[in-house]
Amino acid sequence: MTTKTYIPPHDSVQKQWHVIDAEGQRLGRLATEIATILRGKNKPTFTPHMDTGDFVVVVNAEKVVVTGRKASTKLYRRHSGRPGGMKVETFDKLQARIPERIIEQAVKGMLPKNSLGRRQFTKLKVYAGPEHPHQAQNPEVHIVNTIPGEAK
Repeated sequence: MTTKTYIPPHDSVQKQWHVIDAEGQRLGRLATEIATILRGKNKPTFTPHMDTGDFVVVVNAEKVVVTGRKASTKLYRRHSGRPGGMKVETFDKLQARIPERIIEQAVKGMLPKNSLGRRQFTKLKVYAGPEHPHQAQNPEVHIVNTIPGEAK
């Protein structure tokens, strides 16, 4: 007896919108929750080779926190592509300059490194402040419980 893997049809996959408030959340735990929603692993119709995930809007990205001394020691690197074009920046400096990039890079590292992961990453919208332009999609507020056993 052989069993067949269920593959949902493309038109039956329902894409929802979630709003996540990053204020006071820890970076890694928040990024894990976001990546899970983007991939669709929280749905019963999850299929690893299909994009079954939802859209995620993150607000208050400038208020995300890290523990310990990571604020001054965690480094973000980027390269211009030119010889000697390596730029290095600490968490504090990048959070003051472009706070959205911190969450984007953390989530991007948790997605597949292929065309599927790049397509799933486009469904992430990160904003530094509490406002976002996606009210027309009727997003539902998603509560992230970052500390196991503790209700927010």
